[in-house]
Amino acid sequence: MDLPLFYFLLLGFAILMYVLLDGFDLGIGILYPWFRDEADKDQLMRSISHVWDGNETWLVFGGVILFGAFPAAYAGLTSALYAPIMLMLIGLIFRGVAFEYRFKSTTSKRWWNRAFAIGSTVAAFCQGLMLGVLIGGTPLVSASPLDLLTPFTLFTGFALLAGYALLGCTYLVMKCRDDRQQRAARYGRRLVWVLMGAMLVVSISTAVGSEEIWQRWFGGWHFLWLWPLPLLSVLAARLLYRDLGRVQRQLKAGALPHSRHEDRPFWLAVSLFALGFAGLLVSLFPAIMPGKLSYIEAAAPQASLQFMLPGVLIFVPLILAYTCWGYRIFAGKVEDFTEGY
Repeated sequence: MDLPLFYFLLLGFAILMYVLLDGFDLGIGILYPWFRDEADKDQLMRSISHVWDGNETWLVFGGVILFGAFPAAYAGLTSALYAPIMLMLIGLIFRGVAFEYRFKSTTSKRWWNRAFAIGSTVAAFCQGLMLGVLIGGTPLVSASPLDLLTPFTLFTGFALLAGYALLGCTYLVMKCRDDRQQRAARYGRRLVWVLMGAMLVVSISTAVGSEEIWQRWFGGWHFLWLWPLPLLSVLAARLLYRDLGRVQRQLKAGALPHSRHEDRPFWLAVSLFALGFAGLLVSLFPAIMPGKLSYIEAAAPQASLQFMLPGVLIFVPLILAYTCWGYRIFAGKVEDFTEGY
C-alpha cells in the first residue's frame, strides 16, 4: 500500500468534509445580519445548534492527519500561516461561546448576535485567505503577516465568504418555511452569480500565473479529459439557480415547494464545492505545500504511518457513522424556533 498517497487523499477528504459541513453553518453566521428579526435569528441558530460542533470534528481530524502523516508540511504551514490560523480559531471560539450564551441571555443578546456573526465571518475569511496564499504563489516565508495580504488572497477570502453564504442559503431553504425560506432562496440566487464569477477569476489567475498549472490543464490533450470539471460546474450552477427560482415562485404563489426543489439546491451547492476542490487537486497534485514540498517529501517515516493506520481505519468509519446518524435524527424542518425540533 502507498501509505503517503493514502494519507494525502485522506487529508483531502477531511478538508472537503470540513468545508462542506462547517461551510454551511459558517454561512448561517455570515447571513445573520441580513435577518434582522430576533425570531429569524433564533430559528437560524436553532437550525444548526445540533450539528455545528460535530462539523468541526473534521477540522480537528484534518489537523491530526497533517501533524502525524506530514510533519514537515505541518511545521511549514503553521509557521507561515500562524496569524490567519490564530484569527480563525479566535473567530470559531467567539461563535462557539455565542451558541452557549445567546439562548440564555436577555439584555446582552445583541452582543452575542454580533459575536456569532463576526466570529463566523472572520473564520471563513481567514480560511479563504489561507487558500489564496497556497494557490496564489504568495511566499510562505515572509517578514510580516501583512505580506500575506495581496489582492489575490483578499479576493479568495471574500470569495469563500460568498461560497459559504450560498451553502447557508441552500441549507435554510431545506430547513425553513415561508418568508425565511423565500429570502434564503432570493439571496442564494444572487450568490450563485458571485460564486461562479469568483471561481472563474481564481481558475484563470492560477492557470495564467503558473506555467506548470497551465500545462497541466491545456498542454497536449489534457483538456479533453479535464473538460467535464468546468462543464459540470456550469451545469450545477444553472440547475441551482433554476431550483432556487422555483422555490421563490412557488412561495410567491402561496404554494408549498416540492420537497425535491427544497433539498436539491443544497446538494447542487455541495457539488459546486466538490468540483472546485477536484479542480484544485488536479492543479496542485502532488504538492502539499505548492512550490516547496510534495506529499512524498513531507511524509513521516513508514513506521509512523503504519502506527497511525489502525486508529484511522477504526475512527474514520465511526466519525462518518455518527455524523450520518445525527443528520438523520434531526432531519426535517425547524418548526418551532423556541425548541428547535
